[in-house]
Parts: sequence; C-alpha cells; structure tokens
Amino acid sequence: MNEKASVTKELNAKHTKILEGLLKLPENRHCADCKSKGPRWASVNLGIFICIQCSGIHRSLGVHISKVRSATLDTWLPEQVTFMKSMSNEKSNSYWEAELPPDYDRSDIESFIRAKYDEKRWVSKQTEQPTMESEGKNSCSNKGIEDRGNNGKSNHSKTFSDGDIPTNQILQAPPSATRPRWASLDMKDKVTGLPPPKVPQTTEQKRRDPFHPLRTAPLGQHLIKEQIQCS
Repeated sequence: MNEKASVTKELNAKHTKILEGLLKLPENRHCADCKSKGPRWASVNLGIFICIQCSGIHRSLGVHISKVRSATLDTWLPEQVTFMKSMSNEKSNSYWEAELPPDYDRSDIESFIRAKYDEKRWVSKQTEQPTMESEGKNSCSNKGIEDRGNNGKSNHSKTFSDGDIPTNQILQAPPSATRPRWASLDMKDKVTGLPPPKVPQTTEQKRRDPFHPLRTAPLGQHLIKEQIQCS
C-alpha cells in the first residue's frame, strides 16, 4: 500500500502549515547550497530546504543521496515532517560543510553540490551524518531527560492492576470488632462488655424451664416448695 495514500487531507494541510512555518525561520530563509533567498523545495532525507535550481541538481544525484519534495505542493509523511522539524539548513551544513573553506566559490553550483553530498568532501570528522533514524533516537532520549525530575527520578507515576501489586504491599482491612449477641444494636447505647442483668424467673417460667429443678420434680413437691417459700 502507498504510504502517501494514508495521509488525509486534514493531515496534509497540517504538514503544509508546519513546513511553511519552518521556511520562515532565519536558518531556513536561504537555500542550503547556493544561499539564494526563499527556498520552496526540500530534501527530505537531508533535512534541508533548497531553491528550485538546486532541487534539479539534487534529483540528478539519485534518491539514495537526496529525495526531493516540494515544501507546499507534495504530500509529506509524518516522519518526514518530524525530521525536518528536528533539522535546519544551519544544522545540516554544520555537518556537510564543517571543513568547507571560508568564502568558497560556489559559482559552479552543480559541481559544488556533487562534491558536498556525493563525494562528502567537507563533512565533519567528529560527528555522524544526521538521519531520520539518528534524530528519532535523539528525540526519544531528550524526551526521556525532560521527563525526569531534579532528583533524576522519573515524574511519571506507574499505575498497577490488581495482579501487578505485590501481595506484601496490599493493604489489609483491619478485622471488625466482634459484637456480642446480647449487645445493643442501637448505636446510641454504649456497649460496656458486660452481660445484661439477670431477671428472676417466675414460678411459671421455672416450670417451663427444662433445666430448672422444678421442671423435673413431681407436682406435689412443687406445691410443698411453694408453700415453704410462702410461709
């Protein structure tokens, strides 16, 4: 599937707006090669903005060296726009023209461009060529540094699911206080921890109580004991 087909009109309009903003930056107002004003083309893999004349020479180098796009007319992929944002003509030339003598004659612009990008005549010996891959890694590294606090610790808080939390760190709910069965259910009543007072049983209750002696005694003894208690 063509990657450009996945770019919607809305996304393409957003890309165009970003690129137009990059063209207005001081470091991009002149062609990266011939220094003419108002470049409207770009090399997406070199991260530079160039004029229409230099864009033709870049095309002749082959796509393995330079991939040319119109900054406002062509469809751009998100990663290409991201790379252009991380680059600039000034940053690119700090690598490709690191060993270029001052006031070098650029009148033969085609020979100059071929020597610059194909022969790599003036590239930096201390740094590597900036690419989409290298700039993407640097962007992730810088983001990781920005996300760290002053103490060198990440500010991101990790959320755990129930299965991720160690069992020894799970907060256990304290056991609920056991309430005696005779304790009052009314919250206003104060539970003292003592059983309720014992109420004396009547004679009738004693007779019904299966564990009371009057329950198992003969009926005559009931009457005798009642008479003795009354006398």
